[in-house]
Amino acid sequence: RMLVPALLILLFCLRGHAGLSPHFLQQPDDLVALLGEEARLPCALGEYWGLVQWTKDGLALGGERDLPGWSRYWISGNAASGQHDLYIKPVELEDQASYECQATQAGLRSRPAQLHVLVPPEAPQVLGGPCVSLVAGVPANLTCRSHGDARPTPELLWFRDGIRLDGTTFHQTLPKEGTTGSVESILSLTPSSHDDGATLVCRARSQALPSGKDTAITLSLQYPPVVTLSAEPQTVLEGETVTFLCQATAQPPVTGYRWAKGGSPVLGARGPMLEVVADASFLTEPVSCEVSNAVGSANRSTALDVQFGPVLQARPEPLSVDVGEDASFSCAWRGNPLPRVTWSRSGDAQVLASGPTLRLPSVGPEDAGDYVCRAEPGLSGLGGGAAEARLTVNAPPIVTALHSAPAFLRGPARLQCLVFASPAPDAVVWSWDEGFLAAGSQGRFLVETFPAPEGRGGQGTALISVLHISGTQESDFSRGFNCSARNRLGEAGTQVSLGRRDLLPTVRIVAGVAAAAMTLLMVIIGVTLCCWHHGKVSASFPKQKNLVRIPGSSDGSSSQGPEEEETGSGEDRGPIVHKEHSDLVLDEEGALESKDPTNGYYKVRGVSPPTSPDSCMTPHQVKSPGIFNLPQ
Repeated sequence: RMLVPALLILLFCLRGHAGLSPHFLQQPDDLVALLGEEARLPCALGEYWGLVQWTKDGLALGGERDLPGWSRYWISGNAASGQHDLYIKPVELEDQASYECQATQAGLRSRPAQLHVLVPPEAPQVLGGPCVSLVAGVPANLTCRSHGDARPTPELLWFRDGIRLDGTTFHQTLPKEGTTGSVESILSLTPSSHDDGATLVCRARSQALPSGKDTAITLSLQYPPVVTLSAEPQTVLEGETVTFLCQATAQPPVTGYRWAKGGSPVLGARGPMLEVVADASFLTEPVSCEVSNAVGSANRSTALDVQFGPVLQARPEPLSVDVGEDASFSCAWRGNPLPRVTWSRSGDAQVLASGPTLRLPSVGPEDAGDYVCRAEPGLSGLGGGAAEARLTVNAPPIVTALHSAPAFLRGPARLQCLVFASPAPDAVVWSWDEGFLAAGSQGRFLVETFPAPEGRGGQGTALISVLHISGTQESDFSRGFNCSARNRLGEAGTQVSLGRRDLLPTVRIVAGVAAAAMTLLMVIIGVTLCCWHHGKVSASFPKQKNLVRIPGSSDGSSSQGPEEEETGSGEDRGPIVHKEHSDLVLDEEGALESKDPTNGYYKVRGVSPPTSPDSCMTPHQVKSPGIFNLPQ
């Protein structure tokens, strides 16, 4: 008996000396097996035909291949080729241990292999299931629990329509001795009416059962009304009729309706339908419908698309800016659709800008005036219009000489200038050689300044300043009078000259007209008398002075016609009121009075009738009697 083992040892040593020592061709690895399934731990040896055994947590299972005493364990494989695999079936929790493959006669041990036994989780339980009653809008928690000895601890997940839900919390309870542990997951949600009848799934999943086990529940909700509000038609013209329809679903059923417009109740409106006549207010004041039931109420509102013409909301404000600065006007028009707004100058059709704002950079005096913000009428043809605002450009004064009528020597005179200024001028001053005057009187001079009847739009204050001269002198016609004005932005002025007026041409014209008229009158009278006497020449006209009254002149100068003879008393005078142009106003009528060298009378000699035999008159000299006043 001792001889056989010695021979084997000797053979092993000889082979080892020859380089063919026993060795592992395959060693077992850690293994995970499901409870009730089969587990296989591989082991293969080379150059070894001796005894092979397996150990469990250090305990030898035996050297026989059927492993007596271990009913679920056996060694399988071709022993001649060195295959010695350990099989376990069915795997139980007690099989979870560390296993080694050993070649005892060669003194070889494999690395330890850990067998892990997994236990699939059981189907979880949802508290309150399978039908959970909730109230819409009220936060609620759904609890899912998993009991048992599942290994590893399962993961609990929530799903709806195959989509994983968030908002869960996870809690694990450790098992006490002699009991099993549990895990639970809480889903926090605030259900809505759309969740009524929805199906939620709680799934317990682990490595032992990756697909997991599901438990489904159905939600049963009580909820306040879910409201939909519509208008027909949704887009209307102002003045058209619109019908609103309020529809609702609710659990429990609807108990009442209430209508409002812009937050104010619509009196007398009950039920799911409302009919109104649309106006512009519906665009900004929506119509709302509130529906109630035993759980609560819900409100929906809608605004109509009411189309109406432009309505002015904000007028452009007048502006006053200094020259060189920027000016900006703005105006606001309301309309649907939004009206097209344009800007132009008053009286000019040229469009300067579009939109609610007009910007004028670096304005000058030429930019002063009225600007118009205009909105075009809407689709209905109603509304629209224009609004004006004035731009006043502050600049140095503009001084212009006005027409001043010529004056008579030693008579009154009036010089005028026109001043535009913004801001208003501090003073308007008249100056000449020996002095100046801004207001009041000084010697022969008097200054008056007053507002002009009409100013230039946007150029500020318009003033007319008048310099009155009483008793003009020769020097007044040769000198220049300066009218100047100043404000905070500068000073400007203009020179005004006084024109002279002579009476001599007027007197000559009047005398010529009077002589012609007298001659014509004498011829007419002579013919008339001749016909009246039927050719009788018995009467003779007494010699008399035939005097014609000629209007005198107020300038004190007159002239005598070349064919007139001076007659009459030197004490007679003929006063005249001299009328000038409309812009010349004399302070006194007839301020000048001078002696007419002819005393306003002209002697008219008689006319000798012809001596023809056919004449109606005798050849005696005839003089026309009487004094004739020519019409003025």
